[in-house]
Amino acid sequence: MPIDFTLTSYQRRLQRIAREFANEILAPLVRAADDDPDPQRAFQSVKGAYVESYKLGFATGFIPKKYGGGGISNLDLQIVVEELTAVDPGFATILLVNGLALMPLVWFGSEKQKQAWLPRATSDPRGEYLAGWTVSEAAGAPGGTANFDGPAQYPAGIALTATHDRKNGEYVLNGRKYWPVNAGGWDLQGADVNVCIVRTEPKQGGSRGLSAIIVPRGTPGVSYERPIAKLGHRLCQNNSVVFADVRVAEENAFAIGDGDLVINKAFTWSGPVAAIAAVGVARSAYEYALGWAKKYTGGGDVPIINHQIVAYTLAEVAMKIEAGRAFAWKAAHYHDLHDANGHAVGPMAKVFCSEMLFSAVYQSMKVVGVNALDRTHPLERYLREAAVFPLYDAGNIGMQMRKICTVMAHADFDPRAIASCSATPFGKIAPPPADVQVVGRNLKRQA
Repeated sequence: MPIDFTLTSYQRRLQRIAREFANEILAPLVRAADDDPDPQRAFQSVKGAYVESYKLGFATGFIPKKYGGGGISNLDLQIVVEELTAVDPGFATILLVNGLALMPLVWFGSEKQKQAWLPRATSDPRGEYLAGWTVSEAAGAPGGTANFDGPAQYPAGIALTATHDRKNGEYVLNGRKYWPVNAGGWDLQGADVNVCIVRTEPKQGGSRGLSAIIVPRGTPGVSYERPIAKLGHRLCQNNSVVFADVRVAEENAFAIGDGDLVINKAFTWSGPVAAIAAVGVARSAYEYALGWAKKYTGGGDVPIINHQIVAYTLAEVAMKIEAGRAFAWKAAHYHDLHDANGHAVGPMAKVFCSEMLFSAVYQSMKVVGVNALDRTHPLERYLREAAVFPLYDAGNIGMQMRKICTVMAHADFDPRAIASCSATPFGKIAPPPADVQVVGRNLKRQA
């Protein structure tokens, strides 16, 4: 197969539809929603745009056709995501978190579970369906989520517990989640489903004691606090969710004992998506600065694009964007070849592009100068959005770099595998030997 970056006629159509939606339906809503100090009201203000995007297939297009989804490839998804995020990455996050929540069912759920839950997601006549990916937990000591697969027992790592009540055929959930997107739903009464990562074996480490469970909307005992007010991605909803003796049918649980693999694969799948999202924001910042440089003189007699420092700065940004897009497309192509098991290349693309983004936006701001600080221009918003990318979607330092290094450290890793699109090894992290005691994040031999 030749290496060809030319879009097919189908991909050009996808791009046109996504661009028209983003510019004509989404863009008019972004400024007011971003300015709204109430995060829930901001989220609700784009509900109409979400419904339209659902009708276009953007909210569930990644789900296989067998279950009513669009069955689009990871590479085709790149085309859509870049256009949406070029207008607003927070809104795109609402759509794509449906994938983080529902794709684990595609990979790890039983056929009965897939038939029970996925067609509901793809056939909502209202077009309002939301799924929450309910993994992250509040910071603390212990607390947080970055070391979810470490060897430590509860309450370190994932602290939302699910006790199996075998007599009644239920799991009983207790604990709290913090940061999940979409979890609260349009009315703060819950998303249609929340796919939660829970600790089913408190005495087991995170690589052995985690599972996934589907919590439907309306389940008693779940309460949703006011959404978190954030620096960027203000159009999407991030929740604090409290679980108090929440009873969920045991048939809603899946990947029992393999919740670590669910987390790893979901955030691997989203790596190229986050990467191209960063490219979309960088593209918008660059195009705005380029247009400015071709028009404004900075007090001189010619537009500033004619000054070498300005032209060189913009050229550098343009090169970074092209490199980022190529990397994101390569990672998505790899995922299409290997069922989203690019546990090195997916995170690599996300880390590379998200770190590139902040620099690209700030360089664009320097071209525009002090006027870039004026909120009548979009660059300050792009900078706020850029600050989000290295920190979200399994933060670069928190999880993504660690996954890359885990693959590289494997005895069977071939350093040329990614270049040739060959499979790379990844699996469960082995528990520590019996004579090793866990002390914080370190391992210590017992006397």
